[in-house]
Amino acid sequence: MSTCSAPFGLLLATTALTTAALVGTAAAQGAAVQLNEISVEAARPGAAPVAGAGFGGVNVSGGDGGSAATSGGGGPSGVTGYVARVSPTATKTNTPLIETPQSVSVVTREQLNDRNVQSLNEAVAYTPGVSSNVFGFDPRADAFYIRGFAETYDGIFRDGLRQTGVGFAVPRIEPYGTEALTILRGPASGLYGLGSPGGIVDVTSKRPVFAPFGELWFQGGSFDRYQGNFDIGGPVEGSDGTMAFRLTGVARHSNAFLPGPGVRDDRFTIAPAFTWRPSADTTFTLLTEFQESNVPGNAAFYNLPGFRVSRIYSGDGALNTYRTDQHRIGYAFEHVFTPDLIVRQNFRYSRVEANFSYTQVDSVTGLSAQRSTGLFNQSFAAVAVDTQLEGHVRTGPVAHMLLAGVDYYHYDFASRAGFGVAPDLNLLTLNYGRQPITRPSIDCSSRQAQDQVGVYVQEQARWGRFVLTLTGREDWVASDTASVTRGVVAGPQGQNDSAFTYRAGLNYELAPGLVPYASYATTFTPQVGVSTVTGRPYRPATGDQIEAGVKYLIPGTNISAAIAGFDINQTRILRQDPTNFANQVATGAVNSRGFEMEATANFAPGTNLTVAYTHLDFRFVRQTSAVTGAAIDGNRLSGIPGDTFASFLTYLFPPSSPLRGLTLGGGIRFNTNSFADDDNTVRNPTVTLFDALVAYDFAALDPKYKGFRAQINAFNIFDRDYYNCQAGFCYRGAPATVIGSLIYRW
Repeated sequence: MSTCSAPFGLLLATTALTTAALVGTAAAQGAAVQLNEISVEAARPGAAPVAGAGFGGVNVSGGDGGSAATSGGGGPSGVTGYVARVSPTATKTNTPLIETPQSVSVVTREQLNDRNVQSLNEAVAYTPGVSSNVFGFDPRADAFYIRGFAETYDGIFRDGLRQTGVGFAVPRIEPYGTEALTILRGPASGLYGLGSPGGIVDVTSKRPVFAPFGELWFQGGSFDRYQGNFDIGGPVEGSDGTMAFRLTGVARHSNAFLPGPGVRDDRFTIAPAFTWRPSADTTFTLLTEFQESNVPGNAAFYNLPGFRVSRIYSGDGALNTYRTDQHRIGYAFEHVFTPDLIVRQNFRYSRVEANFSYTQVDSVTGLSAQRSTGLFNQSFAAVAVDTQLEGHVRTGPVAHMLLAGVDYYHYDFASRAGFGVAPDLNLLTLNYGRQPITRPSIDCSSRQAQDQVGVYVQEQARWGRFVLTLTGREDWVASDTASVTRGVVAGPQGQNDSAFTYRAGLNYELAPGLVPYASYATTFTPQVGVSTVTGRPYRPATGDQIEAGVKYLIPGTNISAAIAGFDINQTRILRQDPTNFANQVATGAVNSRGFEMEATANFAPGTNLTVAYTHLDFRFVRQTSAVTGAAIDGNRLSGIPGDTFASFLTYLFPPSSPLRGLTLGGGIRFNTNSFADDDNTVRNPTVTLFDALVAYDFAALDPKYKGFRAQINAFNIFDRDYYNCQAGFCYRGAPATVIGSLIYRW
């Protein structure tokens, strides 16, 4: 499709795997704003046994806060501290994690609280397989990779439903409004349709509980940060226990470490939720959210030759705003006809309005920096609905859990944009915000629409110690795009794709709690656009994954561990045409292989440990350099470290200790070096960052102070000055940051 070209490198370096090989210039100053980052994929998700029948007598009850939601969409359960035993994300059924033939991690609410997570990037930072610090400090979007594949636009789900974005109209996740996150690594479209080949992150919203509760947070911290959080709820009076409500909110006013006035990180979120349970068999939960975010339009520093990042901030507070207004409303419905026949439906309507304006430094001459400007007004509206039927039957010695479903997703995207110039920046006085900068005039527009329908079936068959999972899905995707640039109309351009994808997985109980597994999955990714040579639509990208591993839940404990090896191939992705640099051809290929190890433990109340290690080898199999036009077959994807290690530990002194009530914690995040560009000419430095936690519960002083807690979180505590370059553009990391919190719970 035609795009409105913007001469700046402020966007995320990559937006989908299918374009990862082409972004050698997309992240550099001089990139084009891609509006058509549509990625469709299908493969098959996890494995599961019959309802409630866990390997090794796994106890899946309790610990989940008494959520009003039930199976198939209520999020992880069997939660104790940092350990969750069950998550519906991998199979859309209540399946123990050790029985799913895929690598799965859960970030629980206690872990989010202890780390005082402020973004989705921070939430997944201690998870194996995830690269969350590729773009340094950037409060504008949730941008991370799983197994080397970008997730921002097509790998984030909310309550089991896709949460897509296009361009700058990308919904943001407020971590305080989430109950947990499940990271499902590897292809997931056998159940979810469009998604990233590396995996998905499914965010579970906070839901009503049938017990009164309340919580208040008052926070202050670095860069004049002031924030208040509240979370209240319980049963509705007079409803005889059939209704419950929950109201969650966040209000933040904060600056950022970026220099100059007008650089802020403000947010307001309010999320009402309501549950109606007229009987033990029927549950209806209404989920809503209204959110406004204000962050800088430019978070970058001017890049110097040789993959170096300067101290010259590229933005300017006089024109530097990225405001998103978003809202969503939806529901989760479940009815149990019998214990062996259950129907569910999840629905959501969402909308995002994005107003993005920026100033950026394009070049430096002497003591002056030459600058340009840009302006985008974008809107994105989406409808998602997923209807499922789950049944349980037995044929002789084999117990079957059957799932059939149909989902539908539609979005409309519209964009208006313009570009201009700004007065030079005086590098001697750094006169940020002291010169008027004119907003550019709108001179181009574009629109995009997509419809996706998927029909899927899943069989989870248990025979003795074996659990076989088979999933198949047929997808139909229709896309339509058009643009107008300075009066020249391009489009409309329509494209239709369809594909059948599947996954097969097998688990075996080798010993109580010890389960090896293996799985195979295929992927499908439509690529919007046409060849400038043939005029024909690009053929869809295809791929597959082989994964094998072992999961272990130590019997009688809250300690789990897992190791997984994987090999993902994706072919027919877009690349620069070696014979015509102005054209793209769908002949590229990439390979991602490696292994992951993870351990999560709850040793005692308030004492938890997570350990994650990843070895990743992501290479271009067939690709052309977007900079030189030469073949880069065998090169590594830039910006993604080959080895990462992350661990976080908390320790609550026991009641018998003189230090009772005190919690100490800390984390380490280690990344080996990676290449700064896809041509593999320069390497990024190795980076090690440390985080810390100190908290005190005042009930240890006197029971009358029950519910009062003070907490201090520090990130990058040694103030490591670091940067990371991806696709030839370099991003500066966040300095040391401290946030103090006063918390009251009742």
